[in-house]
Amino acid sequence: MKILTSFLLYFFVTPSFAQPHQSAPNIFIITTDGFRWNEIFTGADSLLINNPAYVNDTALLKQMYWDNDVNERRKMLMPFVWKTIQKKGSLYGNRNYNNKVSVANTYRFSYAGYNEILTGYADPAIITNRKKWNTNENLLEFLNNQPAYKNQVAAFASWNLFEYILNKPKCSIYLNSGYETIAHDSLSNTEILTNAVQANAVNNLQSTRNDMLTFVSAKEYIQNMHPKVVYLSFGETDEYAHGGNYDGYLQSAHFFDEYLARLWYLVNTDPFYKNNTSFIITTDHGRGQKPNSWVRHGLFTPGSSNTWLMTIGPGFECKGELKSKTEIFNDQLAQTVAGILGFKFTALQPVADPITLLK
Repeated sequence: MKILTSFLLYFFVTPSFAQPHQSAPNIFIITTDGFRWNEIFTGADSLLINNPAYVNDTALLKQMYWDNDVNERRKMLMPFVWKTIQKKGSLYGNRNYNNKVSVANTYRFSYAGYNEILTGYADPAIITNRKKWNTNENLLEFLNNQPAYKNQVAAFASWNLFEYILNKPKCSIYLNSGYETIAHDSLSNTEILTNAVQANAVNNLQSTRNDMLTFVSAKEYIQNMHPKVVYLSFGETDEYAHGGNYDGYLQSAHFFDEYLARLWYLVNTDPFYKNNTSFIITTDHGRGQKPNSWVRHGLFTPGSSNTWLMTIGPGFECKGELKSKTEIFNDQLAQTVAGILGFKFTALQPVADPITLLK
């Protein structure tokens, strides 16, 4: 209990040690696993929030996340998204207006989805979530090889398969995934406490780490080491969905919104990042659209290809919620991010063209 209390104190009060501003732009790529577009744009699903098969206490969950007005309902679930990103950024993927964001890969599961986002290639050879080293070249490694970003790229992920997705044996970026011990040359007190919490966590043998531990690990590293390119991947939305736990799914989404808010506050109060940092936020796949299919995703589950995209920061146009008929694909994101930073991402595999999101 003493370790946990100290850990939470550090989480809330750890100061930021600002570094001088650097002119090359910074980018944060942030994902949450398997989170549907429906909850982003319309809030809690009435067919699920009232269903005792998926919710422990329907009255309590409705008190927290339900309103008959869709605009209020979605704001209750994700206040930062609808109070800040809608006003200062752009949101893509509301299919009620035929505005679509989709995965390009056929299989619609996580390894294929993350590979697509990070390599710009919907690889038909990636057909399972197996622990297999990814042979495709990824954007993070490409950026780390550019002089302005050398040793300034870091990735944090709740899912431990990211060591395979990013091919850790050949990877020169800083990568921490799953319940991996935080290890670098100058551990802070918070990182030491985080390692202690992880070592004593009851679920530390699971493939997906608690998202708060991922967030704290990333936030501490960002504050102290000031990487210019950050990839941050959360996983609990998908874990709760597969378990048929809609209250856990909504709570994880609400926490994800809070993590976005805290990161946005951090980069706008730190001179190193202020006015020079953009966020691009998405998910690796959709999931089923009906009460009997929302727990699943994959080739044969309608809705699994339906994703969404948010952008905010000086590198992007501010369009609010997009309501025009159009479709963009997740494999376009890698080249889009490269373009924001002034590069064309080249790799051995084909790389999809960028999206026109830039200023």
